[in-house]
Amino acid sequence: MREEELYQAALKGDLETAGTLLAAGADANEAGEEGLPLCAAAAWDRVSVIGALLAAGADVNAKESGGWHALLWAAANGNADAARALIEAGAQVDEPNEDGDTPLSLASRRGALGVVRELLAAGADAEKYDGDGDSPHDIAIDWVGVHLETALLDQIGQDDWEYVVGRQFAKDGTELVTVAGRSADGEESEQVQAQRGHAAVATLLEDAAGIYTPIPQLVARALAHRDVDEDAETWWVVADSLGKRADEETYEALARLCVSEDAREREFGVDAIAQYGVTEDGEKPYLERTLPLLQKMATTEGNPQVLRSVLAALGHQGDPRALPQVLDVLGRPDHQRTMTDAIALADVLPPGHAEGLALLVSMTRDDDSEVRDWATAGLSSLDADTPEIRDVLAERLDDTDLRTVAEATRGLAERGDARAEAGVKRVLAESDDSYEREMVTEAAAKL
Repeated sequence: MREEELYQAALKGDLETAGTLLAAGADANEAGEEGLPLCAAAAWDRVSVIGALLAAGADVNAKESGGWHALLWAAANGNADAARALIEAGAQVDEPNEDGDTPLSLASRRGALGVVRELLAAGADAEKYDGDGDSPHDIAIDWVGVHLETALLDQIGQDDWEYVVGRQFAKDGTELVTVAGRSADGEESEQVQAQRGHAAVATLLEDAAGIYTPIPQLVARALAHRDVDEDAETWWVVADSLGKRADEETYEALARLCVSEDAREREFGVDAIAQYGVTEDGEKPYLERTLPLLQKMATTEGNPQVLRSVLAALGHQGDPRALPQVLDVLGRPDHQRTMTDAIALADVLPPGHAEGLALLVSMTRDDDSEVRDWATAGLSSLDADTPEIRDVLAERLDDTDLRTVAEATRGLAERGDARAEAGVKRVLAESDDSYEREMVTEAAAKL
């Protein structure tokens, strides 16, 4: 049957076969013995097949046995890209299955930070209970601190089986733990997964539901996950949550962390206080207190990682008064250059400062592509418009890194320089990155 073939194509992410079957008349809404093609694609994060099925008329809210629909499958398996595609197509974000599981409760149980973000952004009810009477936050909190490997082994529950534990990073940056079990005779097998994102998920849900969590508890979450996530995702979720509080008690607590004897606490304090209390319109009510604190730390801090955070935080202040400290840190003999240097320098560089401009220009020629990218972005964003700046940006149109080319193209276009046309053509011809293509398309409209 074509419907069974379509289901298998969706399961495997075989877009070509799925397209052929749909063109031949296969019904995108016909459930085979195993279920709906859209649910299969969602369960395995087959985003391109999801698009094809929806274009062919698949009902985004259609349900399988037990009331399972595609968004539930995407949430249960931590597939944020699939969840986003389904939500954009009109998936009902709070629709439960027959057991009362909602997409948000399933994503919270898995620790799927990326899916939770998508659901909350789409207006999912952070306080809706599941069939057991638990809220998504209750579920996430129950999993914070749980030894995932042991919990997953208990889910399979076969004492005489052989097990293999795998660890890798999920797309959202949290650690993905997989436990695969097999019976001694090889006749039976099972695999279960969870992500180590429950602390970050709990923090997001607290913000969404208006739940106040004591500052020490939040800080402990951040510190515990600093080296667990791929790019410190939990750390930054907690820092952002604290930054939104904008109250005196929290500010004082973060300021105390900045002078802690523990380097990791100082690092978190700096990262969290860097944009503390910044309003939606860019007002910085704590600037006059934060800037002197960071300027002092730039002089006294001896830990390289903390100093890197101080440098980034000085850049976040966006105040030229921080330039002397930024230049001092960047000029130290033992300083290892990273993209943070370019970002911080560009953010505090005032017009007409020759030394700072020369240093930023040198970074656009750095061996590290990330440094070149951010330095070029910073140079492009300066208010100044001089022949030197234009020529330096034009030089980057031949860069091997297309993101750098796109940034240079933007800067030239904003200055009305016709050389941007070459950058537009190159990026559109060579890049499949949506951000880069969008950037040069907008640049072309300004020429």
